[in-house]
Amino acid sequence: MTTARPALDPQLHELLADMPLMSHLTPEVLAQVRPLSSMPVEPLLEGRAIDRREVTAASPDGTTIPLSVFSPANADRTAAPCVYWMHGGGMVMGDRFSQIDIPLEWLDEFGAVVVSVDYRLAPEASGMIPVEDCYQGLLWIADHAAELGIDPARIVVAGASAGGGLAAGVTLLARDLGTPTIAAQVLIGPMLDHRNTTTSSLQFANGPGVWTREMNGFGWRCLLGDLTDDEVPAYVSPALTDDLASLPTTYIDTGSAEVFRDEDTDYATRIWAAGGQAELHVWAGGFHGFDALYPQAEISATARRTRTEWLARVLPTNPAV
Repeated sequence: MTTARPALDPQLHELLADMPLMSHLTPEVLAQVRPLSSMPVEPLLEGRAIDRREVTAASPDGTTIPLSVFSPANADRTAAPCVYWMHGGGMVMGDRFSQIDIPLEWLDEFGAVVVSVDYRLAPEASGMIPVEDCYQGLLWIADHAAELGIDPARIVVAGASAGGGLAAGVTLLARDLGTPTIAAQVLIGPMLDHRNTTTSSLQFANGPGVWTREMNGFGWRCLLGDLTDDEVPAYVSPALTDDLASLPTTYIDTGSAEVFRDEDTDYATRIWAAGGQAELHVWAGGFHGFDALYPQAEISATARRTRTEWLARVLPTNPAV
C-alpha cells in the first residue's frame, strides 16, 4: 500500500522532473557518484573579494584534517563573526566545498570568516571519527581566533544534511566538554536519527526527491558499521540525546516532503521542552536539499533569505564590525 505524502512544491516538481534520480545506494554506486558529489569552488570565488587559504588541524589519532578558510579581502577587521561549515553527502560523499555557496552568502552579508572542514567519510571512517574530526576543526578555529580576525564569542556552527547532523553533534560535544563557545547553530535539513523509522522516513521510501529512506539507511549503515543500537553514541545520532538543555540558539529548517522532516521537527520541539531557543521552518513542498540544488526556485530563495535574516538577528553586535 502506498503511503500518502505531501506533494512537492510545483516549481520544484517541474525542476526535479529534468533530473535523473536514484532511490538506492550501494558500494558500487557510491564509487561512481563520489567523484561527482562536489563542484569546484573556484567559480564561486570569481569576482568576489575573498581571500582563501588552506590549513590543517590534527585529529587525536594523528590524521591531518584539511580546512579551507575564506575571509573578506582587504577588510580591516579584528572581531568578525565566523561560520564553521560542515558539508552534506549522507556521511559517505562530498567534501569541504559541497554547498559552500550557502555560507559564502554570509561572508558577503556579514563579513564573516567561513571555515569549512574535510571530515573523513564513511565507510572508511566510522563511528565517532567524522564528528570528532569536525570537533577538532572547531578547536582549531578557537585556538586561532586572533590570527583569523574573528570574535571567539561569535562562532556559528552550521551544516546541511549529514553536515547538519555533524554540526548538532559538535555542538553537543562542545557543551559537554565545556569548550569552545558556540554562539548559534544552523542545522539545514539535518541528518539526526539513525533509526530511520519516522513517519516522514516511511513516506519517502523510494522517493520522490534526491535522498530516500533507502539511501538514508545505507549512509547510516556505512557510518555505524557493526555498532548495535545500544552502542550508537548520541554525538553521532543526536536524536538519541536525552538532554538538549544549555544549547546555543538554534535554527532548523527542513522540507515537508523529505525523509528528515519529523526527526528535525522533533529535535526543535525537544530543545523548546528543555528551555532552549530554536527557530523551526518546515518549507511546504520542499524535498531534501531543495535550496542547495535549485537556489533559483522561489521557495529556495525564501528559505535562504530567511536563514540569513535569522543570523542577522541572533549574532551579537560588535562595534568593531
